[in-house]
Amino acid sequence: MRTLVDCIPCILRQSLAGARLVSEDPAVHERLVRDVMRWAAEMDLNQPPVALVQRIQRRLRGMTDTRDPYRTAKERLNTIALELLPSFRADVRDSADPLLMASRLAIAGNVMDMGAYADLKEEAVRDVMRQALAAPFSGELEKFRRAIAEAQSILYLADNAGEIAFDRLLIEQLDSKPVTIVVRGSAVLNDATRSDALVVGLDELAEIIDNGSDAPGTVLDKCSPEFRRRFAEADLIIAKGGGNFESLNNDPGPIFFLFKVKCEPIAKLIGQPNGMQVLMRTTSVPAAPVAAGAR
Repeated sequence: MRTLVDCIPCILRQSLAGARLVSEDPAVHERLVRDVMRWAAEMDLNQPPVALVQRIQRRLRGMTDTRDPYRTAKERLNTIALELLPSFRADVRDSADPLLMASRLAIAGNVMDMGAYADLKEEAVRDVMRQALAAPFSGELEKFRRAIAEAQSILYLADNAGEIAFDRLLIEQLDSKPVTIVVRGSAVLNDATRSDALVVGLDELAEIIDNGSDAPGTVLDKCSPEFRRRFAEADLIIAKGGGNFESLNNDPGPIFFLFKVKCEPIAKLIGQPNGMQVLMRTTSVPAAPVAAGAR
């Protein structure tokens, strides 16, 4: 996905919110905003939005002299998610279609995005996760089910801390296939890194690797050679979150995207309304929405 002009004010707003989250110094806020405006004016808009966000986050880490400015927030999100996990696992167990329920819960966890929701609170996570079970859903579930059955190797591209705990529910439904979970190579926003994956116990289910990059998405030519090899060899790639969609939606690989639509540019691109939960193939036409409450 190329960067649209509509993406620029959103990225600027996210940058200011992020600066205020990690620093109380107004001078830091102003310097970052001025940098973002200059970089946006010079940016090649054929790049995905995550390319600019990556540059902004590098600058913010340098200005605050902090390797992981969101560390405390990520620890809080992981704790919240682990507390909620048992009740949602029961929902999956009791569902008439466990794969659908696990997919919806994994997508619902995408609310744990401090790029889109900088002031995310515990109460909001609990409420949104519950509301998600009755929210509209656009999904190519049967194609996804067949892809899982046919795959011999599955690459699972994780997104945010906290959210990564709910990925357990979906991974547990992947027919015991060999799964490799991919996290970011280093800290960016509240995206999950190896330490987050270990905290929520994903090492109990699958191999964990990182992609060698600090982009809040998967920009293949900036990822490590080892990750690119795994990506090319995978029978099925499950990509969580908007950042992975923005950076991989034009890739012809065997990718299923799972995310919540959080902005108008993506809503227009895929022909679904803001707030929709989406499960879709790389090059497919979006399926018709499933009615609220359908399981």
